[in-house]
Amino acid sequence: MRREARENKRKLLIRRLLFGLVLLFAAGIGAVFGVNAYVQASVQDRILTEEQAAELEEIDCVLVLGCGLEADGSPSPMLHDRLQQGVALYQKEAAPKLLVSGDHGREEYDEVNAMKRFAEEQGIPSEDVFMDHAGFSTYESVYRARDIFQVRRMVIVTQEYHLSRALYIAKRLGIEAWGVPADPRTYSGQTARDLREILARDKDFLTCILKPKPTYLGKAIPVNGNGNLTNDGNLE
Repeated sequence: MRREARENKRKLLIRRLLFGLVLLFAAGIGAVFGVNAYVQASVQDRILTEEQAAELEEIDCVLVLGCGLEADGSPSPMLHDRLQQGVALYQKEAAPKLLVSGDHGREEYDEVNAMKRFAEEQGIPSEDVFMDHAGFSTYESVYRARDIFQVRRMVIVTQEYHLSRALYIAKRLGIEAWGVPADPRTYSGQTARDLREILARDKDFLTCILKPKPTYLGKAIPVNGNGNLTNDGNLE
């Protein structure tokens, strides 16, 4: 009888442990999707059309976020579309400057100069295009837009799946920002990107609570000045 009682007690403890683990797992999943939904909903009204963005006033710049290069160093299809949308906003006088932000952490990989060349080829003067060479993540790009380039009001351009996270970060860092999506076509692998973005929104929700400094800061280069100050030869 004692052995049977011990066995029943052991089984009860196992069931309770398993039940607790299931509850913990469910709570974790709920938190992940809850935070994801909150980030998206909190900035939904900040996503505009190109025409609506052109009607905004006193915008410092259009921020175009980097997202990869082709093997020959030209913009990837997604980056090409972001740049095209950024150029269109500049041409519609939504803002007097472009700020292109991406990864130039290695000499052999240079998103931002490729982005600036694209803008210049579309007729934008070099002095109106600022390069952020240390935009290694969405959070760092927005943080540096505020602290290095002195941006207070801006329009962010990226694909729609990514836009709510960028706008949420801007909101939490005290920048007044709106977003215009750049989605003129369907991109391969988008389902995987959509799933990763759920976790990325959760990660940056926590990052915006902690507010760590980016990898690099430095002296201020106000975006209302001359973009040529961010050219490679002019940087310290």
